[in-house]
Amino acid sequence: MTATSAAVEAVWRIESGRLVATLARITGDFAAAEDIAQDALEIALKQWPRDGLPDHPASWLMATAKHIAADQYRRQLNLNRKLTIIARQLSTTGSTESDPMAHVDESLGVAVHDDLLRLIFTACHPVLSVDSQVALTLRTLGGLQTKEIARAFLTSETTIGQRISRAKKTLTDKRVRFELPPAEELAARLHAVLGVVYLIFNEGYSATSGADWTRPALCQDALRLGRMLAGLQPEQPEVHGLVALMELQASRIPARTGPAGEPVLLAGQDRRRWDQLLIRRGLASLHKAEELGGGTYTVQAAIAACHATANSVDDTDWRRIAALYTVLAHIAPSPVVRLNRAVAVGMAEGPERGLELADQLQNEPALAGYPQLPAVRATFLQRLGHLEQARAEFERAAARTDNAGERRLYLEQAQSIGQV
Repeated sequence: MTATSAAVEAVWRIESGRLVATLARITGDFAAAEDIAQDALEIALKQWPRDGLPDHPASWLMATAKHIAADQYRRQLNLNRKLTIIARQLSTTGSTESDPMAHVDESLGVAVHDDLLRLIFTACHPVLSVDSQVALTLRTLGGLQTKEIARAFLTSETTIGQRISRAKKTLTDKRVRFELPPAEELAARLHAVLGVVYLIFNEGYSATSGADWTRPALCQDALRLGRMLAGLQPEQPEVHGLVALMELQASRIPARTGPAGEPVLLAGQDRRRWDQLLIRRGLASLHKAEELGGGTYTVQAAIAACHATANSVDDTDWRRIAALYTVLAHIAPSPVVRLNRAVAVGMAEGPERGLELADQLQNEPALAGYPQLPAVRATFLQRLGHLEQARAEFERAAARTDNAGERRLYLEQAQSIGQV
């Protein structure tokens, strides 16, 4: 991949969600909006390597998409012979405007802050299955590739591709409109929307692929959407729980990378760089969620709070974290939750116990390509003095990740062990 192609991909990953959301608001057609955005991307892939990167790539993409949308709309008007009607109406009123797309041009240039929220609620329409809702939104809003979404779902790329294709067709066939649902329907869609927002945040917090360890812009989008949801549904505990979780996690982002953008794990982070304002806001949101009854996100936020309020890794209340993961394993069981619990138990009770629990997950199909499983095993093996096995596990973790920074981190950990 050339440097220019890589730049196009990077801009697309950051801006595609906003681009599709804005186009969907204007066209009222989810599928058409994505098609127009993809057309703009194809033009960028042809022109940028030839002409060089524009000074403002995101604005270039939006302007190009605007022109594509305008051309399509004009063709439709011509087909329906509406231009004559519009011209007659304009001449009657004495208006000097002659371009029927002017209002669309203006709308495309206006940043409406809830476009992304409208996009999520449209993609999370009840005509779609929950899995399809999440996959479609991650594809359009997060700019994620199908393989990246498959990794988040711990399933195959083919399965995700089929879900996304069916979801687009269903939205078109059912003529789903690009709009926020009525107040009485918000609660019914909330579970899927919260899941989407959190997956977007997670992709920003730990990118599944690419050169960057984090994608802070995605985290900011997810945080903004979460806060908007809290305003829409102030009595829903899980909305506040999710906001708390994201704020507490986001507080660590400044310390998660080094000077050259290299990953810095929890144990090596300078906690003075953690964002104290986000921590205070997160703890306040957690308190609100607990007052309202809590839920899955609230439990996860409580775990994040244990880290946020500790002065060091050794000072962390690992027993409480292990207990909270036990609760989480009952209300939202998953192999990843069990792996995280193994880490907490290993920190609280010793590496032998942690390794024992991690070993129980080695034949778990959902974790077959999950890099964190061998990384966790490697950490415990190293602490137990089994250096050759630890090095092999770090190398296995490196082979499983598509993120360049994460791969370098695991290889460096393997190399640091030395030859046995």
